[in-house]
Amino acid sequence: MEKLLDIALKNRKILQYYLLKTQKEDLFKVPKGFNNNIWWNIAHVVVTPQLLVYNLSGLDFTIEEELINKYRKGTFPEGKPSAEEVEKITEYLFSTLETIKEDYKQGKFNNYKEYMTSPKVVLQSVQDALSFNVFHEGLHLGAILALKKALATEN
Repeated sequence: MEKLLDIALKNRKILQYYLLKTQKEDLFKVPKGFNNNIWWNIAHVVVTPQLLVYNLSGLDFTIEEELINKYRKGTFPEGKPSAEEVEKITEYLFSTLETIKEDYKQGKFNNYKEYMTSPKVVLQSVQDALSFNVFHEGLHLGAILALKKALATEN
């Protein structure tokens, strides 16, 4: 489990780089041919483990449900987020992984409800969820790279 969380941490550091180094107008811009933006992908990556790990384990979320509902699967960017929201998501990039790590060590994830993901991967345990989450975050990093390329050609 340590390795999965280490991989997720490395991916989150890359996401943080794009969050901090991308010009604000590009961070929130949806390029032609896309239905989301760099910001949405980063926020989505932060909220998804709340659903896959905590919710499916029958546990309370560790971040605001409002953020989860705004950035969960099936949502789209809704204008520019507030400065407070950007600050929260930036903090949650790392704090949520640390919380998962501690909660896992304490054995909190022992009542997992099976779930079929969109790519047809069945999650039967929190270990499955954390493994899938690494894959999921990699997909969204790829989306961010495609968005960066599209934005560069538009500018």
